[in-house]
Amino acid sequence: MRFFLDDEQRAFARSLDGMLTAADVPGAARDWAAGEHASGLAVWRRLGEAGVFGLAAPEEYEGVGPLPVETAVAFVELGRHAVPGPAVETVAAVALLSRLAGLGVPEPPKRFLPALVGGRVSATLTLTGTRTNTGPLALDADTAGVLLAAGDGEVRLAPGQAGTRASLDPTRRLGRLLPGGELLASGEPADAAARRALDWAALATAAQCLGVGYALLDRTVAYVKGRTQFGVPVGSFQAVKHRLADVLVALEFARPLVFGAAVSLRDGNRAAARVDLAAAKVTAGDAAHHAARAALQLHGALGYTAEYDLSLWLLKARALRGAWGGAGMWRGRVVEGAGGS
Repeated sequence: MRFFLDDEQRAFARSLDGMLTAADVPGAARDWAAGEHASGLAVWRRLGEAGVFGLAAPEEYEGVGPLPVETAVAFVELGRHAVPGPAVETVAAVALLSRLAGLGVPEPPKRFLPALVGGRVSATLTLTGTRTNTGPLALDADTAGVLLAAGDGEVRLAPGQAGTRASLDPTRRLGRLLPGGELLASGEPADAAARRALDWAALATAAQCLGVGYALLDRTVAYVKGRTQFGVPVGSFQAVKHRLADVLVALEFARPLVFGAAVSLRDGNRAAARVDLAAAKVTAGDAAHHAARAALQLHGALGYTAEYDLSLWLLKARALRGAWGGAGMWRGRVVEGAGGS
């Protein structure tokens, strides 16, 4: 499948890249990991103003969507810049609430969507149950203004979280949402909204993995061009060229799968989207992991240094690969789809 962005989509990507470059996101990410959120929340508000969180919401709730392809474009850039915070979870929550609105449950969307779309607050979300079991831990619940728990035929507004635990990525803090809380929806609308949230979470995570992979490749190429050995750049060695070429091939293979999944989601083909999203999630996660391994090895001892900015992408690649369900879960969906199940 060949997929090309149009002029407007490329301009959107460039505008996000320019905005995030000027915002010193690595510094904000380090602050976020240290528990200081001011700089990260400033980036968050700018993303809201740029319309990133409105891409999953309809116009009646101050959104511009649903626009899955543009969401993928945006999250590639968020991955490139290692943006901290529950961005995937917020977009998934927006998708969930928008689906409830479409199924005749308007009160929760009216209550929460305007603030989420505008970037004034963030959301975190957990999905549990037989069909959407992605784990009970919520990301960055301590900074989120909306805490949603969906599963077993219910969508609830969680009353809080019980403690936090470390993640592989220090910019990602995980916590367990407290049980109970206000019931927002139940029955088939709740189940349908949870399925929609998982679709958008898978797409955004895959796109973020793709951006992380490209950032790692770009930084590694720049590094091996400047580092010398035996009087010549390390990047001139054939083994190094081959290693980086393998990374590029993996990323370029994953890219059309990510955008193809976005097209399937846009077109409303649920059966195709289910398989395409699973393939994109697995392939983009593997490509980012491959890029991280190559970047670490080609940077040598410097790659192991936490103070070096490369670590922000190295750790994020590993964490995102298992976020929103491990590779086994998503590979199972591909197999089910191939078998016509």
